[in-house]
Amino acid sequence: MSTRDFRITVRGVFDALTEAQRAELLSRAADHDVLHAAFTPEGHLSYDLAARAAFTFRFADTGEAEEDIVAAATRAEAAAEAWLGERGYGFKKLRSQAEDLSQAALGKRQRREAARSL
Repeated sequence: MSTRDFRITVRGVFDALTEAQRAELLSRAADHDVLHAAFTPEGHLSYDLAARAAFTFRFADTGEAEEDIVAAATRAEAAAEAWLGERGYGFKKLRSQAEDLSQAALGKRQRREAARSL
């Protein structure tokens, strides 16, 4: 059986942040800029608090079967909740979306490269 790669996006909205929390997030905004976003096993947080209170975590995970994607999404949501909870950041509307990369459609360039290798 082959390993499947999953990408999980967990989105939510910061809620009831104190002035100190808001200032801390704003001071670290460059570290969490969407331009540096990546899918990582530990999760990558991005936000633009100056524009709106929404945030996105991006997680990479793996599994052996198609059904493992549900467990991967559950782990990602739990990791996001833990990260936010450890820092005391309030949040709401947490939701996740998971993608099995083995099921993803190939782009035009990928189809062309796949045809060449046949």
